Amino acid sequence: MFKFLLRPSLLFSKRTTKLKNLIQSKELEFIMEAHNGLSALIVQEAGFKGIWASGLSMSAQLGVRDCNEASWTQLLEVLEFMAERTTIPILMDGDTGFGNYNNARRLVRKLEERGIAGVCFEDKIFPKRNSLGDGAQELANIQEFSNKIKACKDYQRDKDFQIVARCESFIAGWGLENALERCEAYRKAGVDAVLIHSKKSDFTEIEQFLKAWNNRLPVVLVPTNYYKTPTEEFRKNNVSLAIWANHNLRASIKAMQDTSKQIFERQNLIGLDNIASVKEVFRLQNEKGLEVDDKKYL
Repeated sequence: MFKFLLRPSLLFSKRTTKLKNLIQSKELEFIMEAHNGLSALIVQEAGFKGIWASGLSMSAQLGVRDCNEASWTQLLEVLEFMAERTTIPILMDGDTGFGNYNNARRLVRKLEERGIAGVCFEDKIFPKRNSLGDGAQELANIQEFSNKIKACKDYQRDKDFQIVARCESFIAGWGLENALERCEAYRKAGVDAVLIHSKKSDFTEIEQFLKAWNNRLPVVLVPTNYYKTPTEEFRKNNVSLAIWANHNLRASIKAMQDTSKQIFERQNLIGLDNIASVKEVFRLQNEKGLEVDDKKYL
């Protein structure tokens, strides 16, 4: 079996350091969304240095809405499979922390135990609503959220475990000054990086923030809506990490819709060329590893 299936604590601690290095890198780095063990392995094999365990994607693959309908323990089980099949660091989309400071710090402890390298908390109230939806967004009190961050940093065992504070000021329509006030409070609370979010299709308000923020702490971006912005703009503005946040989920949905529709309409499998072979499924599952162990132990 693969050695990472043994899950030694030393290996997990290295993952936290790897994520810390990605976030603190002077070069722009990228991590890719995954939502289960299979997609996590695919992301690793593609060459990415890290994985974004998207709350939207994990809830969607469970068939529920992205408003904390899936409990944190259900997501923890998904994350365990993801960590088991990979060796690169995983940054969890931790929503609001599933409650107050006590819920959030308990989540941090359980993530550490399962080899997850970091978590991102957003400054909204529980239960959250997806930031890219049309509904109104209610933000958390700045001091309360800052205390939540401090509690999590105090509670983590691994000093390299990363906590990212996601600021939703632009999402809520509260503007640049509010975003700067919040992110500065989170910096003082001990967060490792800030994620500034926007659902605009251009880079304008993000760029304004980056210039005013002036590298006080590493900045993480999620360019889902402003995807036409050249990544060179991120580099010029000293962005540390960009997250491709939901694209494997969306690609898989489209592929399954097209495949299901074609088979239903044609009532045969002729011309169904754009699918993986069964052998490829076996390879991703590490079927050969079990065959080797069968010869050794059976």
